[in-house]
Amino acid sequence: MQIGQGDNRYQWDDQWAKIPDSATKNTGWAHHGVAVTEAGQIITYHPGDPTMMLLAANGDLVRSWQVDLADAHGITIVKEGDAELLWIADNGRKRQHGLDYQYPGAGARGQVLKMDLEGNVLMSLERPDLDVYQEGMYSPTLVAVNEERHGGDGDIWVADGYGQSYVHHYDSSGNYLASINGEEGQTGRFSCPHGIFIDRRKSEPELYVADRANGRVQVYDLEGNYERAFGSGVFTTPSGFAVHGDLMVIAELRARLVVCDVDDNVVCFLCDNLPVCEVEGWPNNKDESGKIIPTSLLETGKFNSPHGISVDGDGNIYVAEWLIGGRFVRLGKL
Repeated sequence: MQIGQGDNRYQWDDQWAKIPDSATKNTGWAHHGVAVTEAGQIITYHPGDPTMMLLAANGDLVRSWQVDLADAHGITIVKEGDAELLWIADNGRKRQHGLDYQYPGAGARGQVLKMDLEGNVLMSLERPDLDVYQEGMYSPTLVAVNEERHGGDGDIWVADGYGQSYVHHYDSSGNYLASINGEEGQTGRFSCPHGIFIDRRKSEPELYVADRANGRVQVYDLEGNYERAFGSGVFTTPSGFAVHGDLMVIAELRARLVVCDVDDNVVCFLCDNLPVCEVEGWPNNKDESGKIIPTSLLETGKFNSPHGISVDGDGNIYVAEWLIGGRFVRLGKL
């Protein structure tokens, strides 16, 4: 099925990823990220198991490896010299089928890890020693790096989207520098800064923060100074970013993608399906007894719950959805 309009047309394919079938694939609650290597291979996480997966561009599973993660919620690829490496934001807990899709009783074990493509951990970032964490949960959701290959200083930014709604700033060696929480600017406190992204479409790079529960995006410079906000009254749940050329694609958890130009203006919506979000139990369904069950409302050409997003060098968009069993959509650029 073709979707989109004008220069923003795509071929919808939700069957391209050949993830081995299993009980855990079908019963695990997918809540992960996705990233694309320079060679066009796709890295993502299994819906139910602590397993990273490397997929070929045609969806074939190239290989997989086990990791000590609750969930690879946010996956970011960086390049250092000739090596491609991963930054993983693990939010620290995962809804369990055996618990009727509730979270386990213990608190989250949030962590941020840098690893190679074999799963070897190269660095971890310490949670900042801030008063908000004396009792509050730390549950990071995504990492952005000001990469030296792009002229940056290697600094690292971490979104604590599910914890205390802060974004933390580290130097390239992992030393904590500072934090922002939205109170620096004119727009207000973050509420679930779910995704962050360093945008290089303009002469000066900027840090985009998906202020999801507030339905807006806040923009900072790379020193942590507030610049502007956009999307209020238009966005519902901005969750993550991907850029190809001059266009930015923003995943909204509430069932659509938003394409914006370099000046943050909305160009179009893709695969909009807002009514599905009003169904009881969304992003899944509930049975007559109120038990959460897999959704029966997935439709070709319409999103249910876009979560992780990335784009390859040809402009093809990859979207991992948030729901029992997951759904991994490829929008092939036309």
